[in-house]
Amino acid sequence: MHKEFDSPKRLLECMTLDEKVGQLSLYSADVKLAGPDPVNPTLSFQAPEHRFADIRAGRVTGFFNGHGDAFVRTLQRIAVEESRLGIPLIFGADVIHGFHTAFPVPLAEAASFEPDLSRKTAEAAAREATAHGLHWTFAPGADLCRDARWGRAVESAGEDALVSARFAAARVRGFQGESLADPQRLMATVKHFAAYGAAEAGLDYNTAELSRTTLIDHYLPPYRAAIEAGAGAVMSAFNDVDGVPATANRVLLTEILREQWGFEGFVVSDFESDLETIVHGLAATPREAVRLCFTAGLDMCMQSGTYAAHLPGLVADGTIDIRRIDHAVLRVLRAKQALGLFENPYRGLDLSYDPVPSRTLAREAARRCAVLLKNTHGALPLKPSARIALIGPFAREQQNLNGAWAIFAANAESVNLEQGFLAARGADALVVEPGCAIDAPLDGGIDAALAAARSADVIVLALGEGQHMSGESRSRADIGLPEAQLQLARALRNVSKPIITLLRTGRPLVIPELADLSDALLVTWFLGSETGHAVADLVFGHAAPSGRLPMSFPRHQGQVPIYYARKRTGRPAAPPPAMFTARYIDVDPTPLYPFGFGLGYGRADYGATEVDAAGIGWNDTVTVSCSITETAGVELEEVVQLYVRDVAASRVRPVRELKDFRKVLIPARGSVTITFTLGRTDLAFADLAGGSVTEPGEFQVWIAPHAEAGTPATFVLKAPLPSSATEEAT
Repeated sequence: MHKEFDSPKRLLECMTLDEKVGQLSLYSADVKLAGPDPVNPTLSFQAPEHRFADIRAGRVTGFFNGHGDAFVRTLQRIAVEESRLGIPLIFGADVIHGFHTAFPVPLAEAASFEPDLSRKTAEAAAREATAHGLHWTFAPGADLCRDARWGRAVESAGEDALVSARFAAARVRGFQGESLADPQRLMATVKHFAAYGAAEAGLDYNTAELSRTTLIDHYLPPYRAAIEAGAGAVMSAFNDVDGVPATANRVLLTEILREQWGFEGFVVSDFESDLETIVHGLAATPREAVRLCFTAGLDMCMQSGTYAAHLPGLVADGTIDIRRIDHAVLRVLRAKQALGLFENPYRGLDLSYDPVPSRTLAREAARRCAVLLKNTHGALPLKPSARIALIGPFAREQQNLNGAWAIFAANAESVNLEQGFLAARGADALVVEPGCAIDAPLDGGIDAALAAARSADVIVLALGEGQHMSGESRSRADIGLPEAQLQLARALRNVSKPIITLLRTGRPLVIPELADLSDALLVTWFLGSETGHAVADLVFGHAAPSGRLPMSFPRHQGQVPIYYARKRTGRPAAPPPAMFTARYIDVDPTPLYPFGFGLGYGRADYGATEVDAAGIGWNDTVTVSCSITETAGVELEEVVQLYVRDVAASRVRPVRELKDFRKVLIPARGSVTITFTLGRTDLAFADLAGGSVTEPGEFQVWIAPHAEAGTPATFVLKAPLPSSATEEAT
């Protein structure tokens, strides 16, 4: 602890009210970030000097998105050497999927179905960011997303609560490690609490209209998993839940987060979201906004300055008890203490890191995230002798490789597709043409593309979304492929050469026509710094695709939101000519590619799902098993998925829910037997009172390659014996 203070509590006793409020006030670093796409509303950027007086007066807790020795050391020196109490600043940033090295976007990492991979990339990102003076990251995002129109689907782990929970927890462990005092670790912030991904109509910042039981069963588990993994901070969401903006929602920030889950860290608003409660219509004035947000459980405000302006007056007139201020300030001071800032306020600035291991990991991660959706007649991998026409708006461009929120990584330093293909095969085997722009034709573009295609043995078509089309404030009503790209694909189909389509995207897209036009279809997401090398590894067979879809791909955007864990209906869909069932008259209601779907270069043949007991006791477990055989003669990594359906319950349950998953290696022509274990707590669900309950009865269980496959086995969970303890909330 700095100077004469040996604990945050002793330090708190010496602080004035203004200094206390200063610890609850976070501001932008007032530095312009690289790249053409803004990540926050426009600021009036000023030199850091305009904050010097506030730092000296102890009116600032820290800054976000500024980094580097010159920036951090200058401001930190003023805080620790020129302010009255010498309290160090905390420096945070949006380190979402890498720092200088861009790793695959979070949705892509979820497609790996390997949470430990995400732990490793978060750890590598922390090493890079801390060497530039950062202490705190605004990640992981734990927002469940079932609507592909939402631009921030790219920051999520997709539509499933279990997958989202495991990845959120893994990323917290990667950022924070065993101790926040480690100067190569970042404090994690789980966001955006809560239900931000449930934005109505997929429209960013929109209301989240959902039942309390859906909130508990599906949307809250990922946040809770991140909290239980040790996340040091929580960021509130922009949306309202049950009519109350999350930033001023006491049920979320106090009753659930602190009283039920026992969270002891601090809660920070998103960018000016405290002030936005006025626009929501909850608060009438900034002063009222501060009162509502702070008393709900929001410890720190980001950027708006409203706490600094109004908290002292609210304390002075007795509206807010000073003890509540003290509790919030203690949480912030303890976080700074845990980070070791009182002992070493310049932590990280004397460190260096080797970028080579990060680039190696980025290449491996990118390979493991791609999802093969179609591979007619073994079109992939390409033969060594094949002459390739690499065509499309993403064939050689350099500005759309890293994806949204890679704000410290330069696209220009990432490897594009042309570079990756040239490194793998050389110039003699490759001809490159853009064919069209991302969302517009090019003069003569299709003619040049056709000429290139005719000169080659195979067409590799690089299509999809631009980086500017995915991310915050980038919701799309039309999630189809731009028409200029479809026109290019249609023209190339007439050349009668195999078409391998590489689909770059930050969300599921509506691509039934593209799928029909393609002999092979590989979803490559936004893969980051090693994009070109990783994709070339997959296309040329140096590695095999092993990713699976973390979100369903719809056939038509009218199906959105579409997700596998939908509630059962009394009139489930039946094929035509059946009427009066839950179907469309013009579109098949099933997804084009379901959750969990993906192919490898081998082929998996699933045997029957088996259970070791037809009935289990209240405190017993059931073992579920399945034999899987590789039948194509190619070694295969398979994501094996365990699903459960509650046959009859006190309220309507989903058609199936993912309860476990495992990525396994199956030798060529070999077989493996996969087993999972289920117990009573795995079968729990939210009750109508907002708690959680497990009910005895019949359950169906599948081990399957995706959410629409397989034939279930059945077991019965028996009611507890009269002598047993009564059922407990789980």
